[in-house]
Amino acid sequence: MSNETQIDQIAERVERLLVRYQELQRINSLLSAQVDAITQERDSLKSRLGAARARVDALLERLPEATASGKQQSDA
Repeated sequence: MSNETQIDQIAERVERLLVRYQELQRINSLLSAQVDAITQERDSLKSRLGAARARVDALLERLPEATASGKQQSDA
């Protein structure tokens, strides 16, 4: 009987480990999906930041021209 009890205990532990393993796989899958979503969001934000920087740079390049033409108009 003692041998059967030990086998039952081992079987129970194995079952619990399998359930835990399945839970961890599910959680890992959810976390991987979250990482993918956050990575896409980060890439989108980096792209938008790059575009905004390019627009600001373009505006800054135009600024001296606008200032110079403004001085010319006020001098006339």
